[in-house]
Amino acid sequence: MKMVLSFFILSLLMVPSSSTSTTTIGITYSPGTNSPPPEHVVTALQSLKIPSVRLLNPTPSLIRAFSYSNISLLLTVPNHLVTSFASNRSSATLWLYNIVLPFHPRAKISLISVGSDVISSVVSPDPSTVLVPAMQNLHHALVDLGIRTVSVSTTFSFINVITTAFPPSSAEFQDPVNKLVISPVLEFLEETNSSMLMNVYPYNVYQLHGEIPVGFALFEETPFNFRDDVVTGVRYHNLFDMMVDSVIAAMAVSGYENVPLILTETGWPSNDDDETMKMYAEKYLQGLISHLKSGLGTPLRKQGVTEAYIYQLFDDTNNLTSNTQGGETVQYWGVMYSTNMTMKYNINFNNAQHNSRMLPDLLVVPSIYFLYHLLFWIVD
Repeated sequence: MKMVLSFFILSLLMVPSSSTSTTTIGITYSPGTNSPPPEHVVTALQSLKIPSVRLLNPTPSLIRAFSYSNISLLLTVPNHLVTSFASNRSSATLWLYNIVLPFHPRAKISLISVGSDVISSVVSPDPSTVLVPAMQNLHHALVDLGIRTVSVSTTFSFINVITTAFPPSSAEFQDPVNKLVISPVLEFLEETNSSMLMNVYPYNVYQLHGEIPVGFALFEETPFNFRDDVVTGVRYHNLFDMMVDSVIAAMAVSGYENVPLILTETGWPSNDDDETMKMYAEKYLQGLISHLKSGLGTPLRKQGVTEAYIYQLFDDTNNLTSNTQGGETVQYWGVMYSTNMTMKYNINFNNAQHNSRMLPDLLVVPSIYFLYHLLFWIVD
């Protein structure tokens, strides 16, 4: 399988792409206690020309608000329902009758994620026995209802399933979750023409690895802001591309390199008491949108990710994170103030800036050196 992956990566690097595709950029929306009415939120999203929204806790009133809005919806089944979906298709059908059927196709529902990061959820202690059956039952329930335009998938978190972020060519899915959960999920996705869903946070990897310069995580382009993968000969200019290509490589190792990839969550937190954090958050979001809209994709996937959802629309004050002093700090991930529905950061979802770097930078290394590493990787 690694031989297949080697030629797959080599072909992506050496064959120029004649066309580029732009990633659809959406946002995660989870109404809180003090959030504005959903109808007002939809109007604001339309004014920002945001084409896609991921709903973490879909309700009938929430779906109704998006009817006729032409905003594509990615719905998430709560984790506590995964077990019941797996044991009984009627549970999945009942959920569809409540959440989807009354509003389809007036509400543009495109995909349903069965749970989010289920493998780390205490609600489902053994996802290997329930996750794929739950996805299958939901898929069959949709077909039984005559709904064939809504795909089914599930969401994983990069930090919990990928062995390494660098070099991307060495990335694989972690065992035993790979054999027990991810491979069966990928097989289902390929059979049903669905997409792999992954939460990708460069912020988390940056926090875990102090040697990573913050500029590398924030899409800053400076002369020495890069890291080289000597196996593939690719020069990476940002942490985001490295993480995405790690997922691409891991899927290729599993034999599913052609399954589309959607990033269900990405973002950078801020804190009202830390101006530097707010500046970093704005830089990351500006760089992310510009990069995704450039149409360059990543070195290992020219068409890039199909969709990417920024986390999140409004702040959630329940996001407490331990700091290095042992205390707790509040991380704010929202990009819009819920009080007056104005943007927190200077970001433009219509940003169409194009990057002049149209092909991945290849390392300047002797061909024998490159082939040696490639051969070593093939036979490993």
